Amino acid sequence: MILRFGVVGTGAIGREHINRITNKLSGGKIVAVTDVNQDSAKQTVETYQLDAVIYPDDKALIADENVDVVLVTSWGPAHEETVVAAVEAGKYVFCEKPLATTAAGCMRIVEAEMKQGKKLVQVGFMRRYDTGYAQLKQVIANNEIGEPLMIHAAHRNPTVGENYVTETAVQDTLIHEIDVLHWLVNDDYKTVQVTFPRKTKNAHGKLQDPQLFTIETIGGIVMNVEVFVNCKYGYDIQCEVVGEDGIAKLPEFPSVVMRKSEQLSTNILNDWKYRFMDAYNVEIQDFIDSIAKSGEPEGPTSWDGYIAAVTSDACVKAQQTGEKEPISLQERPAFYSEHILQNN
Repeated sequence: MILRFGVVGTGAIGREHINRITNKLSGGKIVAVTDVNQDSAKQTVETYQLDAVIYPDDKALIADENVDVVLVTSWGPAHEETVVAAVEAGKYVFCEKPLATTAAGCMRIVEAEMKQGKKLVQVGFMRRYDTGYAQLKQVIANNEIGEPLMIHAAHRNPTVGENYVTETAVQDTLIHEIDVLHWLVNDDYKTVQVTFPRKTKNAHGKLQDPQLFTIETIGGIVMNVEVFVNCKYGYDIQCEVVGEDGIAKLPEFPSVVMRKSEQLSTNILNDWKYRFMDAYNVEIQDFIDSIAKSGEPEGPTSWDGYIAAVTSDACVKAQQTGEKEPISLQERPAFYSEHILQNN
């Protein structure tokens, strides 16, 4: 079975997914593309020598009977409309984050999917497919450190541009921790509070950096997540789970250990793409394979996208108020509870 992909959005991440589906993975083929910039769509087809139809918009692409999967890699605010239209047409969807820019938008997608009676949507939270996070998940699931009590995590970037403002730390950066930490402990969030430490001299005027998010779960786990996007020294992802009987820490990214000139050293990456390149490949391949095997994607669901949106909104509000803000989720539909039982 070859899944036929139609790609909506041929920017950087769209092209990377086109390249991996065309040249690295098995079971998928790009048959259609569209972008608001039609020149970008045409250049993509030429660059990757695709036998693909170039459509003027997402609606025309979704209407193509030869498209099995709609791969959504467009501008974030456009995701909701495209995903809803694709789901209503009965198409599978792989959507890069965000699923939608609001919780209400995510619920529209959830409701449309439930009407179809089967899971059609997967959200691009690739950290679940990282080898280190998968190992950490297994340690927790096997109760090797007892019940989790606390999590200490950090998301550090060497630098960011002028368009990256205080709220972006939640919407583009913390969003990954929001999903992967929830997945690690399988416990819904309850509250969040944000602390702004002393501001680094390397942050521009519209960005408070670093930031510390304290998130509590319904089960009582306390998570401290540092976001520091002008750390200068490299791209660094840390995660340590403190349990009743032990501590489990995310493995460091593999690097040669050097002994030279009276120093012991390892390299630190400076680009997020290299840190999670393999995870992206595994993620898309699993999406293809799970549909071929069971007829449904088995990765992050529309409900996971909704959880991320609600939590993100609460985190932004906590940035603004300085208070402990509630994270209020609707009751999880049984439609998605079955997915939890099957995949945890």
